[in-house]
Amino acid sequence: MKKLGRKKNHDLRLPQEVLRPVGNFLQAELKKLLAKEKQLKKNDPFADPDRVNDNAADDTDAAEQFGHVQTEAIRRHVQMRIIQIRKALTRVKIGKYGICERCGQFIDTRRLMTFPETTLCINCERELNAKKKKTL
Repeated sequence: MKKLGRKKNHDLRLPQEVLRPVGNFLQAELKKLLAKEKQLKKNDPFADPDRVNDNAADDTDAAEQFGHVQTEAIRRHVQMRIIQIRKALTRVKIGKYGICERCGQFIDTRRLMTFPETTLCINCERELNAKKKKTL
């Protein structure tokens, strides 16, 4: 297993006054995602209680199946983002936001601006993705 040539620095912390706006932004994003998740559950064709009593034609049933699969895929993505944002919010709370949880180095600001819920630097993310591909 290849290790990164960086030592983990447990002393790096950012001050709360720097992290507060990030925390506020992440809280707002979390609120939007929770509302979206709730809406997706409500819009799922399988959530319709009248569906059970409906003797729909095959094409209607196929449309319901497709709608359900599509809704579930989006919902899973939203749930993953919710988990990531909650993880990032925890790191904001303890002053470790913006610091890679794997190698302990600062995460590039451009990466944080693009993907604010990230908890890994780009090198650690690539390394993990490469390992995942090998196991598939």
